[in-house]
Amino acid sequence: MKKVTVLLALMLSAAVTAQDKVQVTSTELAPHLYMIKGAGGNIAAVVGPQGALVVDSQYEHMAPQIKAELESKQAGVQIKTLINTHFHGDHVNGNAALASGAQIIAHTNVLTRLKADSKFPVAGLPTETFVGEKQLSLNGVDLQLVTMPVSHTDGDLVVWFKEANVLHMGDLFFADRFPFIDLKSGGSVAGYISNVKLLLGQIDDKTRLIPGHGDLMDKAGLQRFLAMMEQTLAEVNALKAEGNTEDQIVAQGLSAQWKSWSWNFITEERWIRTLFKA
Repeated sequence: MKKVTVLLALMLSAAVTAQDKVQVTSTELAPHLYMIKGAGGNIAAVVGPQGALVVDSQYEHMAPQIKAELESKQAGVQIKTLINTHFHGDHVNGNAALASGAQIIAHTNVLTRLKADSKFPVAGLPTETFVGEKQLSLNGVDLQLVTMPVSHTDGDLVVWFKEANVLHMGDLFFADRFPFIDLKSGGSVAGYISNVKLLLGQIDDKTRLIPGHGDLMDKAGLQRFLAMMEQTLAEVNALKAEGNTEDQIVAQGLSAQWKSWSWNFITEERWIRTLFKA
């Protein structure tokens, strides 16, 4: 037991060290508007003389690097508003460290889920929740927050920067990889696909999409993502209809064209098991 404990401690230490080495980088998308990449979910930030508005907060230990990146755009900038696209830790665990005392906005169900977690810092809890649409503006940048029907979780929202033609999709978009659909937290495969179709109908070829994970994308990238989901779901459903069990479908696998979509968190096996439960 002692050896196992020591091994787990070493693995955790290595994981934290690896994350500490992650570099925070930013891409300017429009005046005062940036996409910031780091160790967790992608961030959107509006930064200027009126302060900063940030979409998602990544992990607690990333807060100093994220703050430094914001201050590189505007010296001494303070975060006025933080928006959470959903409740998962890689998008909210930095809330308190990054934006304690700021306005924190999220879907109503995000507050419910985070309050149920006794380990989540009170200072990081949303201070304002809603369902529907909400308008915000900072540094001359207008935002539209829109909550979505159940899909990735039961508490997702997307953030539009309409004038810049930029959409932050949170985890409704995993760029060129299988998505995580949290079925245990109200997620739905059908709902996820439906929301992606809905958003596809609202963008154009010049829209820049900030995915929850991965590189900045465009409409073609989202269409590719949708096609993958629809076609892999069709493959799994066809095998189910033939009487194959979940394990048998996992053993057979998906068509070869989808191999590159597998990644360390959502492997092909995990994606098949998600689809099987759809």
